[in-house]
Amino acid sequence: MNMTDPIADMLTRIRNAATARHTRVLIPASKMKLAIARVLKEEGYVKDIEVLKDTPQGTIRLTLRYVDKKPVVTQLKRVSKPGLRVYTKKAEIPLVRGGLGTAILSTPQGLMTGHRAYKEGLGGEVICYVW
Repeated sequence: MNMTDPIADMLTRIRNAATARHTRVLIPASKMKLAIARVLKEEGYVKDIEVLKDTPQGTIRLTLRYVDKKPVVTQLKRVSKPGLRVYTKKAEIPLVRGGLGTAILSTPQGLMTGHRAYKEGLGGEVICYVW
């Protein structure tokens, strides 16, 4: 079966694992998913990232982060979808939850947070929101 939106699948797997209080989640690997996982780790939403070479494609194993037995990731929202791409200029980069969340953008310099993209003066495709 072909998957039309693998990034939405990744976000759903993380959301479901956090809701079920799992410590780890396995995700089929790709360059884009690995870049998103690295941004989540840099921002402190994920404790650890491992790339397993168990299949030709590989698998990403994320270790979720909890504080006082509550997941750090409370919600992930896909913004730009295959049927409706969402782009933003530098001046219009959205604040997520009044600055408490993170917007992940795909810029010409690679994937980064909205805050970092604003500092570097870059716009791009809004991939998702995390809070």
